[in-house]
Amino acid sequence: MSSTPQPGPRPPTSHERRTGRPWNASYLDGPAPWDIGAPQPAVVRLAETAGFRGPVLDVGCGTGDNALFIAARGLPVLGVDVAEAALGAARQAADDREIDADFAMADALHLQRLYRRFETVLDCGLFHTFDESERIEYVASLASITDSGGTLYVLCFSDTGPDTGPHPVTEQALTAPFADNPDWHLCTVTPENLRTRFADTASAWLATIERR
Repeated sequence: MSSTPQPGPRPPTSHERRTGRPWNASYLDGPAPWDIGAPQPAVVRLAETAGFRGPVLDVGCGTGDNALFIAARGLPVLGVDVAEAALGAARQAADDREIDADFAMADALHLQRLYRRFETVLDCGLFHTFDESERIEYVASLASITDSGGTLYVLCFSDTGPDTGPHPVTEQALTAPFADNPDWHLCTVTPENLRTRFADTASAWLATIERR
């Protein structure tokens, strides 16, 4: 009698190798720098203009601020992360606020292992943590779980403006892995801001990308 093979241990990402710490460690000594205790303003604006259609996947959801905000508007939402401490905080917040949202451990580079499809996918602050080769793998992973005609939003630190966050990316670095993948159509890339615990206006890009 055979059983389904289980994936081996997840290798550290380029960010984890650079810092020498796993993602989970970011949540063990108080709030992480990107953990602002509220949804990102750009995500709020997208929601208020009907930018999200369910089911929604929040990749790299952290403690769940964006996922919970979207779910509170009545959409089915799954938030995934590799940091168990963050997921625990997200689940607790959902219970405390009586919001129906799901959270699960998942590797963003292997989202096909979710065996689910989504109409809208949100990446808020994850893309810029990957190196060039990981981004190619990540873009393919995103395609594996996004419905045809579905929408992906990528909000990441940019290299423009006076206040850049860690791992800022150029517009070309953001768009290249999508332009080279036939599963995606890049709709728009616009200047944005990402809030952190230390800055209200860190320069960012907001990319809107459609699954072919």
